[in-house]
Amino acid sequence: MFDAPTIGSTVELQDSKITASGVHVFYGDTHAIKDVNVNIAAKTVTAFIGPSGCGKSTFLRCLNRMNDTIDTCRVEGNIHLDGEDIYDRRVDPVQLRAKVGMVFQKPNPFPKSIYDNVAYGARIHGLARNKSELDAIVEKALRRAALWGEVKDRLGAPGTGLSGGQQQRLCIARAVATEPEVLLMDEPCSALDPIATAQVEELIDDLRTRFSVVIVTHSMQQAARVSQKTAFFHLGHLVEFGDTPTIFTNPSDERTESYITGRIG
Repeated sequence: MFDAPTIGSTVELQDSKITASGVHVFYGDTHAIKDVNVNIAAKTVTAFIGPSGCGKSTFLRCLNRMNDTIDTCRVEGNIHLDGEDIYDRRVDPVQLRAKVGMVFQKPNPFPKSIYDNVAYGARIHGLARNKSELDAIVEKALRRAALWGEVKDRLGAPGTGLSGGQQQRLCIARAVATEPEVLLMDEPCSALDPIATAQVEELIDDLRTRFSVVIVTHSMQQAARVSQKTAFFHLGHLVEFGDTPTIFTNPSDERTESYITGRIG
């Protein structure tokens, strides 16, 4: 069990969708994340940036308990979603991941039809009472992922037959079909060409009107384009967190400035 939360004021908690306090992550004897404290706002894109191996993806996976799948991983501290401790033993990780969806670095559609890829989560969580409701969920999710117009006449075709950019948007559609409150994205454009990247970035900007979006990106230019808040990680520490324009133009920590100007990376 995690300790009781020790963060901020009631106002702070109310303004935050996710609140993390004193978070440490260990892989066996390796101390990967060290005392991270951050408040992630609702309906905002928050970018995690930093050098490879700095802990940004490890911390992202804490937010929907994906690290539970790694035997050697241990998480300490407090992470709350709308004030609820997501590591409480009474919280079902499967239900949590319906609220906190995730899109991975490499597009990973299931070996199923386009329709069944999107319908998968809705079926598991019993979100549709009949076929017409399921059809509506699939269409809504594909529209949100800006993919409906491209696939509406071939929903029975394999999802793996789509282009790389389309596959990633299909994975986004699959993630939003369960109506999550938070969408985590772990370098979602790193395997995509510039045109597909631009499409996904435009989509992220649209999604933030409905969800809290947290994106890990190796591209500082992408973070500057899509996010309103940016967190800079270095050697397992959250060095600096704030409004994106401020982080990129007037950082308060010299390590942040060194990373942004290319002196470390």
